Amino acid sequence: MKPKVAFIGTGGTIASIGKGPLDLQDYGANGVVLHADELIARWPETALVADVLPVRYRNIPSTAIDFADWKALALLCQRLVAEHPDLSGIVIGHGTATLEETAYILNLTLKVDVPVVLVGAQRPSSALSTDAGLNIVNAIRVAASAEARGMGVLVLLNDEIQAAREVTKTATLRTQTFRTADFGVLGHADGDAVAFYRRPLRRCCPDTEFDISELDALPRVDIAYAYAGGDGTAVRAFTAAGAKGIVSAGFAPGFSPPGDFEALKEAVAQGVVVVQCTRAGSGRTFRGSRLADAGFLIADNLIPQKARILLSLALTVTHDLEQIARMFRTY
Repeated sequence: MKPKVAFIGTGGTIASIGKGPLDLQDYGANGVVLHADELIARWPETALVADVLPVRYRNIPSTAIDFADWKALALLCQRLVAEHPDLSGIVIGHGTATLEETAYILNLTLKVDVPVVLVGAQRPSSALSTDAGLNIVNAIRVAASAEARGMGVLVLLNDEIQAAREVTKTATLRTQTFRTADFGVLGHADGDAVAFYRRPLRRCCPDTEFDISELDALPRVDIAYAYAGGDGTAVRAFTAAGAKGIVSAGFAPGFSPPGDFEALKEAVAQGVVVVQCTRAGSGRTFRGSRLADAGFLIADNLIPQKARILLSLALTVTHDLEQIARMFRTY
């Protein structure tokens, strides 16, 4: 008997239909985006690997995804598992722009124990040599895999299985865009088998201390991006706008330009939690005496957009710096 896998469609390139097979970039202007059931119907090969339950969410460019969608998707996953006890896993089709952020917040907040896999595509479903169909099939295979349980939320594109915490989009158009810089893939979805080679060690869903089911919003956390000559203007604007936290995307291995550094210290004095990471894309930062004296925390090896998510969630639980530091070590 084939496994049962739910497929939630949120739009994105994977669900888009361009004006023709060579419309590889401007397909969004065509305005045709398939819903979950329509996308599964377009790729009937999905029925070869699972009994697929298509679930309409709403089609939305992933550039417009926000907390309301993250909360709705988390609750939808939980409802599907409650209503379908025979469900082996869940796949969420998603635009690639913010796919890694959706994957990470779900990795920290979902309360289901079945595998959840996010999938996208770099070429629309209508394109010559689209990656959409095979990506969907492989995501379904991974979601149905018993070995995928307990690994948290996963990301599948280009036959590669990645961990939500670690993966990021690295190229605008290439199909191998999603990469895990420091550690590499968890495994592969090949033609003959879904093969895993390592497991993530950091704590993940469903065993986390974060619950967004009753929240209307997350505390405001902004990202201050370091550049030569930065004078703190952006940091002060974030503070004035009511930021409860600021992630400093500093120079590697974790430094800010002097103007930003002074503004960040001012923010700390006003009760803002500052977390230092880097703009490098890989590697750890460290809490040396300069950061410690300034009252900054560190993001370990999280990239800025994921450090922002974890800090936002942490601030729903506590404002104690030691506890927030523990969360960055734990998740």
